[in-house]
Amino acid sequence: MSLLARLSMRNRALIALVTVVVAIFGGIALNGLKQELAPSIQLPQLSIITPYQGASPEVVNADVSTPIETAIQGVTGLESTSTSSSTGVSRVVASFTYGTDLAFAEQKLLSAVNRIAPTLPADVDPQVVAFSFDDLPVLAVAVTGTEDTAALSDEIARTTLPELRDIDGVRDAALVGDNGQRVVITPDVEALAGYGLTSQAIRDALQQNGVLLPAGQITEGDSTFAVQAGTRLTSVDELVALPVLGGTEQQPVPGEADLGEGVDGSEIGGTDGLPDGSGTDGAPVGGADFGTGATATTVTVPVALTIGDVASIDLTENPATSISRVNGESALAISITKLPSANTVEVSNAVAAMLPDLQAALDTTNPGAEFTVVFDQAPYIEHSIESLAVEGMLGLVFAVLVILVFLMSVRATLVTAISIPTSVLITFIGLQAADYTLNILTLGALTISIGRVVDDSIVVIENIKRHYVAGVDKAATIVHAVREVAGAITASTITTVAVFLPLALVEGVTGELFRPFSLTVTIALLASLLVSLTIVPVLAYWFLKPAKPRKDQSEADAAAAAAFVDEVWLAPELRDAPGAPRPSASGGTAAPGGTAAPGAGVDELEHPSRLQQGFLPILAWTLRHSAVTIIVAVLVLGGTVALAPLMKTNFLGDSGQNTFRVTQELPEGSSLEYLAAASEPVEEAIRGVEGVETVQTSIGSSTGGGALAAFGGAGDTVAYNVTTDEDADQLALQEEVRAELDDLDGVGEITLAAQSGFGASNDIEVDIAAANQEDLRAATDAVVEELSSLGSLSQVTSNLEASQPYVAITVDRTAAADAGYSEVALGGYVSAQMQPQSAGSIVIDEQTLTIYLAAEETPATVDALRALEVPTPTGAVRLDTLATVEQAEGPTSVTTVQGLRSATVAATPAGDDLGTASAEVQAAVDAVDLPEGTSASLGA
Repeated sequence: MSLLARLSMRNRALIALVTVVVAIFGGIALNGLKQELAPSIQLPQLSIITPYQGASPEVVNADVSTPIETAIQGVTGLESTSTSSSTGVSRVVASFTYGTDLAFAEQKLLSAVNRIAPTLPADVDPQVVAFSFDDLPVLAVAVTGTEDTAALSDEIARTTLPELRDIDGVRDAALVGDNGQRVVITPDVEALAGYGLTSQAIRDALQQNGVLLPAGQITEGDSTFAVQAGTRLTSVDELVALPVLGGTEQQPVPGEADLGEGVDGSEIGGTDGLPDGSGTDGAPVGGADFGTGATATTVTVPVALTIGDVASIDLTENPATSISRVNGESALAISITKLPSANTVEVSNAVAAMLPDLQAALDTTNPGAEFTVVFDQAPYIEHSIESLAVEGMLGLVFAVLVILVFLMSVRATLVTAISIPTSVLITFIGLQAADYTLNILTLGALTISIGRVVDDSIVVIENIKRHYVAGVDKAATIVHAVREVAGAITASTITTVAVFLPLALVEGVTGELFRPFSLTVTIALLASLLVSLTIVPVLAYWFLKPAKPRKDQSEADAAAAAAFVDEVWLAPELRDAPGAPRPSASGGTAAPGGTAAPGAGVDELEHPSRLQQGFLPILAWTLRHSAVTIIVAVLVLGGTVALAPLMKTNFLGDSGQNTFRVTQELPEGSSLEYLAAASEPVEEAIRGVEGVETVQTSIGSSTGGGALAAFGGAGDTVAYNVTTDEDADQLALQEEVRAELDDLDGVGEITLAAQSGFGASNDIEVDIAAANQEDLRAATDAVVEELSSLGSLSQVTSNLEASQPYVAITVDRTAAADAGYSEVALGGYVSAQMQPQSAGSIVIDEQTLTIYLAAEETPATVDALRALEVPTPTGAVRLDTLATVEQAEGPTSVTTVQGLRSATVAATPAGDDLGTASAEVQAAVDAVDLPEGTSASLGA
């Protein structure tokens, strides 16, 4: 390794140029590095989301989740699958081995799902979704201050969202919480029946109109034209005027009338050639009784109808499935996501800078509209980076001061101090070349490295300083001083690299997360070694001055004491001086006469420095009492090992992030209105705690989906995303909020989960699997009961909640068959009466709206459902004559892992010692007596 020092000394100008280039490109790399909260990680998972409106969890699991899970088992690289079936939606998660091409895997999943599409329920549309940290919103903005949400959402969609999407680095800006609109067609059953039609005629009219069809092409002259037939439906008025085919009505025979008494049949028509108005059977034409007066006969004739003649058509809002509030006011939310290549902080700052202008523009059409930022990654990232940068700079300053104290040389300290930023700048270049970002892990690695990168330079500069005295050849002395320690510093650096580099080889999420950390430390350490062997010697040549000889030494004696045997010659002006030392074959420095040179045998410890005076007595004592020294060392090692279990351990610790999440779970089957009412006291309690700045309340199931779905609630839950004062004690504030919520009664089950630096919960999860629902519930209850007794946990919850009520219709197959219905047909009729059926789409004002066919009256109670009239060939009958209608209990959701029913128990640690809490949870789980065939394990 000393070869590097020799080459550097021979090419000092080149080393200076390289140093300048490193400084320039390092600065450019630093400014070009993206700033993010965490390394961008794409989990090797794909989710298949399938909405199935109106279906219970058991039905969703049987009809959608299980068939899809079975169909994808043959996909290459698939490691495991799990499903979650809840009311109206199926979610199948496919986990792949690391290194799998997810784009290819996504295509394979789509192919597998498409193969079984004919066997899935009608109108379900499975979607394959991938997730990475880049899918999380950079910014979430709530819009409040106006009651007309329809007009507000329309204005935001037309003006605000396009402006946000035009910002550099923004991938998408989506409006969340807008119910949207639909077109509802309510058939008039009596009118349809009067024309001999059913609601199917309306469906046929929608399907057979408003469609663009390719009709070939025409070549005329030098031009070829494509022929297109049909036009799209673009307004409700066009729907109203849409023709309905097949309608008929009864009309009198043309020319017949009420002839009155005594009218002769021969005067009527006579076109059939029958005398006296008789028909073929001798009866009067048309059956008219001409003796007492004629009754006109009717014929069935086609009728030109439109949908407007037999149905009412309305443009209405979609039914509300969720409610969003910010600080107690109804709100819409705008979710902004960034491109993977964009800088999170730059995108967030650009959006924040545009918000005042967007609010002012929106206020002109919707007075009172106000933007409130409810989630923003940038401030926390900037704060984290700033804190780490300040700590790194403080470390640099203190390192320089320590070097100055021990070397007692400003010049040597300056040379060493220059090596620190040079090594860091080389690291920045490496980070940019590796396409890594500036995040809390890479910055943490740099902070750790700062204290270590200076070590190599200190050793080199100290050895150069010790040997460089007046009278020796400067370049040769520096080269050989470096050579003397090159092996030691190289071994030290490689040893440290060997500690951190294996982290980059770890597979899984841990490897993805800590690989940037590992490589950052490795690059920094190798850069420090390179700097110490190349740049430091050159800087020492330019900046260091030779040490002055002691008072009892001549210049020749000092040079002889510092000279290297057989390698370093004196400076030319001293070589031929009387008494100048010469290298001797005996391994010493001899005088011209062959005797030892003055000072050559002088031990520098005969005149120790103050530092040496301090540690020499200690060194001497340990050497004289070697056995005691070794025993003390062993005791220290043993004590360290014994104290290890008492050390607090967790994943990332308290990040100090000023956000946390509160979840309120209410009885299953609760209506949206009940959820809204139950959320008000909780919201007021949270807002009443000093230090709480913003409370975003999400009630019911999120309609936004996508990136902001993480901020919504579930069907029977209310989620509160709380933003607090950045300067507040976050842990103490969360405990105060928890205490306030514990005092509330009748508000369901409330949990509070602080977020880690990556937005994840610090909860400990226990995964339970069983062959059937009964064993699963028994095992889950046993685990929850056992964990609830642990003092290290503040709360224990499970996702296997109490059964939710539903209305079960059990068809009497015999009675239904006698009435002309199969079980499926009767179920389909009830479904059509209970919920609108999709019948097509229409584009109005550049927005695609779904067209629904709805029944005139929808049963609102169980009794009304029992009394629902079902048409039969013999007349309408009540539904409860063909089926049993009763309230039943079922699971709120059905979760499976590799085909086995599963549940998750979440335990929140009471303190910050996640390691101890995890160990206690594991011990408690091991002590639970589980049913046969049931397993419980801590989540990965």
